[in-house]
Amino acid sequence: MKNYLAETASQTAGPYVHIGLAPQAAGFNIFEKNFSHVLTNSHTQGERIIVEGRVFDGSGTPVRDVLLEVWQANAAGRYNHPADGQTDKALDEDFRGWGRTCSDFDSGVWRFDTIKPGAVIGRDGRVMAPHLNLWIVARGINIGLNTRMYFSDEQAANETDPVLNLIEWEVRRNTLIGKREQRGNEVVYTFDIYLQGERETVFFDV
Repeated sequence: MKNYLAETASQTAGPYVHIGLAPQAAGFNIFEKNFSHVLTNSHTQGERIIVEGRVFDGSGTPVRDVLLEVWQANAAGRYNHPADGQTDKALDEDFRGWGRTCSDFDSGVWRFDTIKPGAVIGRDGRVMAPHLNLWIVARGINIGLNTRMYFSDEQAANETDPVLNLIEWEVRRNTLIGKREQRGNEVVYTFDIYLQGERETVFFDV
């Protein structure tokens, strides 16, 4: 007769998320090189943009201890990863395309300083509109949530994007669009994420 081990109990992400993954946000300086919300340096190619927003729970209350990661293509539309086969597009050695940030503990606002990505050729050969891939984790979320942010000024590309078109209700596609505005010399895209409720953001199984 076989003996089966009992499943380990699950637990939502707790305060250790900040201490282990983004210690500076929790007031700890324990890593020689901290992961940052700034993805660029002075040599990075592409249009500089700021992406910011808040994460709201089902009651409409901002979540003030959320952690987000971003993964994106460079300005030419190529990922800095060996699995990206778009060898006709140039790599940017000054752009890794990955970053990590935490929401502000008071306002709940999170932010990435990055560049606007180019269009990407998907595995099936179809063109995907410029987008950011986002991963969200916080207390109350057992498994990290995956979503995308598309750009409001890329309407034509968005209309033909194969992933956006998988969403049957067109009104739900709007939950994945970051709104562009000019603030002085800065280009800012605002992208609020709703975990539940009438305005719930579309999340993906990946």
